[in-house]
Amino acid sequence: MTDTANRIDRLPRRRSAFLRKLLHNRLSMFAMTMLAVFLICALFAPWISPHDPYAISGESMLAAPGLQHWFGADQLGRDLLSRIMYGARISFLVGVVSVGIALTAGTILGMLAGYFGGWADAVISRIVDVLFSIPDILFALAIMAILGPTTTNVMIAIGIVYTPIFARIARGAVLNARSALYIEAARSMGVGHTSILMRHVLPDILAPLTVQTTLSFAFAILAEAALSFLGLGVEPDTPSWGVMLNQGKDLMEQAWWVAVFPGIAITLAVFSFNALGDGLRDALDPKVVQDG
Repeated sequence: MTDTANRIDRLPRRRSAFLRKLLHNRLSMFAMTMLAVFLICALFAPWISPHDPYAISGESMLAAPGLQHWFGADQLGRDLLSRIMYGARISFLVGVVSVGIALTAGTILGMLAGYFGGWADAVISRIVDVLFSIPDILFALAIMAILGPTTTNVMIAIGIVYTPIFARIARGAVLNARSALYIEAARSMGVGHTSILMRHVLPDILAPLTVQTTLSFAFAILAEAALSFLGLGVEPDTPSWGVMLNQGKDLMEQAWWVAVFPGIAITLAVFSFNALGDGLRDALDPKVVQDG
């Protein structure tokens, strides 16, 4: 119990050191600012987008960037800025659902494997190793070929692809945590396995899971864009960044803006999530907490 009390007493100091380190990381602050902009676009696109993203205009076909269309218009005269704003909704929706699937399933599998060991660890670890041997994009393409190109199936496919990553991280963290004194004390007091996992083990593995969740958002956005670019992602008429890239790839000489602006959006979103993940990893480093 003394060890548990010491852990609780250290929480405010750890939290203070974490926030201080994160807020002093300029790259992380830039990343959070950019992600806030994307999130605002995703949440409020119906109210702040200048045009209907589906509205076709013969007069605006391939219109260059200007006052009427800040990012130009595509081959059907649809406003690119509006479609990019709505594309943020697709990207963030896919990211939240797919990473949520991977985080939930992977954490449960990894915790079971690491905590109980034995045959449970052997079976789960072998399955994870097999899935890890398959390249991510090929695995996602195979799943989409079976399920069919819809937004829901994209989220399922990406969630399945990234489940092994969370399972491996959770397993490794649980293996390190299960021999701690407070875990042994809880067992000796007759605390059930579920209670130990949820109240004692899970809090100790939140740090690496948080970092991986942030990085997986970047992977999910990139994977959705890649699948949609290849025609195996969301429906073709959906304002998705990958769909817009696909539609603009043959217009680079005639209307470069059709592909360039969606490409910039993808690059900034992926970079921001990766930068935030790096900042979280540095801020959650135990050495940083000890030094603070």
